[in-house]
Amino acid sequence: MNAVRHYSLFDRLLIEAQHALDTSLGTAHAERPNPAGTLPEAPLDEPARRHAAGLMRVNHTGEVCAQALYLGQAAVARDPATRSQLLQAAQEETDHLAWCADRLHELDSRPSLLNPLWYAGSWAIGAAAGLRGDGWNLGFVVETERQVEAHLEEHLDTLPPGDRRSRAILQVMKDDEVRHADKAQAAGARVLPPPIPSLMAFASKVMKAVAYRV
Repeated sequence: MNAVRHYSLFDRLLIEAQHALDTSLGTAHAERPNPAGTLPEAPLDEPARRHAAGLMRVNHTGEVCAQALYLGQAAVARDPATRSQLLQAAQEETDHLAWCADRLHELDSRPSLLNPLWYAGSWAIGAAAGLRGDGWNLGFVVETERQVEAHLEEHLDTLPPGDRRSRAILQVMKDDEVRHADKAQAAGARVLPPPIPSLMAFASKVMKAVAYRV
């Protein structure tokens, strides 16, 4: 029978630091196939290519933030089931991160230069939410995923019409976000009180405006 390993505080800090470096500066590896699969690459003129790249950079940064948020929440979650749910969601967000990075490369672009900053801020928010208790932890998951679902729907509407590869990736991401929110809701998420949802939406709006360009 294998013994359960107990990590020291220093070990946990090193693990979190490694997660931060891997997510914000490293190369993510997806466990699931890229939804774009063998869809053909559509010819895009330069303005359309830049717009598609800007949207996919925003989505890549959003996945960096989601990773950080969930890992920050998981680091302080009291209930093992809640922690497991958060880590499972984080793994699926890793798939999203890898797919967005692949698409940025195909569009001859790059991730946001500010990803380490986005990661640090999101991890801190996640940990603060988790310290309030697991009901609030799950409430942040629901609100985060609902807001991400809305902005993915917006991006699906504004992508260049011929960009089927980006569209296929965003559609699977959107389906995953809906499922994450529904699972958190069913697990006992609490409704976040005002003005927290509005503040989250404002922070997301700032991130999207900056990451689209930088």
